[in-house]
Amino acid sequence: MRTTASLGSRMTVFGLLRRALAGVAGSVLLVQPAFALERGPVTNLPLPRYVSLKTDEGNVRRGPSLSHRIDWIFVRRGMPLEIVGEFGHWRRVQDRDGVGGWVHYSLLSGVRSALIETDLAPLMAAPNPDSPVKAHLEAGVIVWMSSCAADWCKVEVEGTKGWMEKTALWGVRRDEVFD
Repeated sequence: MRTTASLGSRMTVFGLLRRALAGVAGSVLLVQPAFALERGPVTNLPLPRYVSLKTDEGNVRRGPSLSHRIDWIFVRRGMPLEIVGEFGHWRRVQDRDGVGGWVHYSLLSGVRSALIETDLAPLMAAPNPDSPVKAHLEAGVIVWMSSCAADWCKVEVEGTKGWMEKTALWGVRRDEVFD
């Protein structure tokens, strides 16, 4: 036969266990990134994500089909674009200024590029602000990225390789790391 004392102590043990588990769950939530990426319904790749324009010209349409009118044309091969939506073979993209629309996926490449945002941004020999400067790049120049660490990206422009601080680039998230 159960006594109220044993029932009470059992409830206390379960209450403590429940509180401990809630604390662990809260800790797990605290280590999640402040901005969690969602997944695209077509590719299951993260949204938003960056890509580059594969061709010299890319029609930007008002909607995700050939029957939608062309609003404008991207005319710069390698231009970094941010994919913010997916529908079938179409990707909703936007450029650095937030201007965009729907582009067929065949016009996009997963090869990463970035746009220089600051004028005369230094291209460094190593990922260190004290390393030698290899070149200064003007705002608007497109560079190709091969990897990014916490604060630096390894880039190439016209055959010259070096490192640039992420803060000088558009086409990579500040928290993004890749090889």
